[in-house]
Amino acid sequence: MADLDDLRTFALAARLGSFARAARQLNVSPAMVGRRIQGLEQRYQLKLIERTTRSQHLTEQGRLFLTKVEAVLEAAEALGELSETGTLSGRIRLTAPTMIGVTRLPTLLAAFSAQHPGVIFETSLSNRRVDLVSEGFDLAIRVGALPSSGLVARRIGTYRFACCAAPEFLRRHGPLVHPYQLAQARCVLNLNLVPRNRWPFVGPEGEEITVTVGGGIEIDYDEAQRMLAVDGAGVVYLPLDLVADDLAAGRLVGLFPDWRMPSMPIHSVQPSRSLVPRRIGTFVEMLTTEFRRSYPEE
Repeated sequence: MADLDDLRTFALAARLGSFARAARQLNVSPAMVGRRIQGLEQRYQLKLIERTTRSQHLTEQGRLFLTKVEAVLEAAEALGELSETGTLSGRIRLTAPTMIGVTRLPTLLAAFSAQHPGVIFETSLSNRRVDLVSEGFDLAIRVGALPSSGLVARRIGTYRFACCAAPEFLRRHGPLVHPYQLAQARCVLNLNLVPRNRWPFVGPEGEEITVTVGGGIEIDYDEAQRMLAVDGAGVVYLPLDLVADDLAAGRLVGLFPDWRMPSMPIHSVQPSRSLVPRRIGTFVEMLTTEFRRSYPEE
């Protein structure tokens, strides 16, 4: 029977498509990754990975072997958890959007870590939708509609937006009483919205409109947009979570009180597999409870 470390190394290198990337995650050298996989090939008399100077890919034997390896690793993890008496341990690789990662995740991670100090979180905050399987993530938090895939998704909350500007900006440029006025206003565009220059609104009677906006600043970092708005650079269309304190303190003023912005669903997303490690299942339950309280559905 092969050593589990060798099997984990092969599975990770196969998912990531790179010995170097697998080595970084495992905190070993690429040469060690190569030796472990070569040992598996010699032990089972199989050619698992074809490598060139520029690329690598699984052989047909390698694809079949990977299926068996992942089943063995899942079973080994489940057996390990049977011996635990309420203690969780191991690593959770998590990815989330930057805004949620800054405003909501820290408190949640701190609370979970205090309860389960044996769990290590490796967290990547990015607005890019990573490939969970190929990049080796256990869990993602995602905002917006999800494309059809083999991933396991669970709705955990609702993401809301606010359209607002600084009082000084409104004094300089005059009041804004209807969303259509934004077509002539100076706006700070959010590159994380697609499309960035078309802002949707829902009226008091349920009518839906979309306003084409423009401005001199387009940026992809939510906190920088908030600061630009507070400094009077223009109107912003941002997550409500990010500007709630500024609205309460009067640093920003909400616009169009009779209109609302469409919301987006928040999901937790996991790779599809039959055996979910208990540490991940426990964290997802806490995540769901806290996010449904923080981001209730309409």
